[in-house]
Amino acid sequence: MIRSKLLAAALLSAAPAAAFAQGPVVSYEEQLARVEDQLVYPAPIAGVENDYWFNYQTDLAEARKELTKDLRHSSDAEDNRDAWDEYRAELADARGDYAKEMTEKGYPVGQVRVLTDNGR
Repeated sequence: MIRSKLLAAALLSAAPAAAFAQGPVVSYEEQLARVEDQLVYPAPIAGVENDYWFNYQTDLAEARKELTKDLRHSSDAEDNRDAWDEYRAELADARGDYAKEMTEKGYPVGQVRVLTDNGR
């Protein structure tokens, strides 16, 4: 629940309302998935390429492949929303699992906190 609120806040702060008025209509689920996609680890935690990193990369590839397949076979907007929501959830799970495994092995996993103008 908190993650969804944080993703929604990041999404809204990153793209002003005017940007949504231009271009194709994008579902809320797709917007959240695209924010989650930006949170994917671009490099191994602590620079350590181990089985957890490779499993994470495999999970990401499978999620992207599944999204492509689901979107190709979708027949309406609800199917599209479901595909994007599933993709978002798979990315979040993969990221969380990877971070948890690395933390358990003693590697430092950093956090980024974004503060608003009023410091909250």
